[in-house]
Amino acid sequence: MPSFAKRLIDWQASHGRRDLPWQQTTDPYRVWLSEIMLQQTQVATVIGYYTRFLERFPSLEALAAAPVEDVMVLWSGLGYYARARNLHACARTLVLQHGGLFPRDPAALARLPGIGRSTANAIAVFCFGARAPILDGNVKRLLCRYLGIAGFPGTPAVESRLWQDAAALLPAEQVAAYIQAQMDMGATICTRRQPRCPACPVGDRCVARNAQRVAELPTPRPRKVLPERTVTLLILRAENFVLLETRPPAGIWGGLLSLPELPVGSEAVDYCVRQLGVHVSAVAPAPTFSHGFTHFRLHIQPLHCVAEIQPRLAEPALRWVRMDELAQTALPAPIRAILTAIP
Repeated sequence: MPSFAKRLIDWQASHGRRDLPWQQTTDPYRVWLSEIMLQQTQVATVIGYYTRFLERFPSLEALAAAPVEDVMVLWSGLGYYARARNLHACARTLVLQHGGLFPRDPAALARLPGIGRSTANAIAVFCFGARAPILDGNVKRLLCRYLGIAGFPGTPAVESRLWQDAAALLPAEQVAAYIQAQMDMGATICTRRQPRCPACPVGDRCVARNAQRVAELPTPRPRKVLPERTVTLLILRAENFVLLETRPPAGIWGGLLSLPELPVGSEAVDYCVRQLGVHVSAVAPAPTFSHGFTHFRLHIQPLHCVAEIQPRLAEPALRWVRMDELAQTALPAPIRAILTAIP
């Protein structure tokens, strides 16, 4: 009877995806870029970003030579911005310490900035012919159902078992086709919602399907009440300019431009003059905007402020940006939405 791996490889040959822009290549730069962008992000969202990114940075050397601010502009709206900072840091590390070449060994790849075990293994498999398992979200879901593994996959014990089982199921040959088949199966057949079990090439051996537990597995993340935060952001408009502030490297929206935040208990006009060095003549509230993060929900109260452009601002992180240049500015998606809504 054909093995799990053989069935997936045969299925991949007839039904696997072949039209994604990062497929049909063994270029580690392109494979690495796609793997980083696809972390916690849907394929449909990534495609446009991936294409635009390669147009601006067609090579590892081009990415390493660029200012990190240019990288953040192209990443704006994709979320999880630490990925972009690590991507840039990794490119520079590869150029400066590895001669612009990706290591072939998965363990060496995993020591680079922003590259974890699964991403390192994927690069090594697709680009260098390594024999190594991966554990992205699609593969975790497929294995949890097929093997009947209960427990949230994000816990150390369950993840450790998944790594062991993923390694044990590896075929001796055609590893790249097998790994691609796992990812494609999770994306098109063994989906999170409404999985297409009748079309599954290993459905007859699937523990979850045979036990009617497909809806239960993998075990979802334990539910917890997300904390809520509220901030007041200042939309300081002066003619066709808006005042933006570079966020600190760490924390949410790290390294991106955002609207200045009004500290709790401060009065807007006084704060603008004393702390920002900007004179304001009128202040009016705008509709509250809410945005969900992984660990909390943020409620933003914008304040529209009519301001006067000052040639010298109080902080080096502040800058005036033309409204018609915002499309080329590294802004978080919620801030872009707020500014786009300005009449």
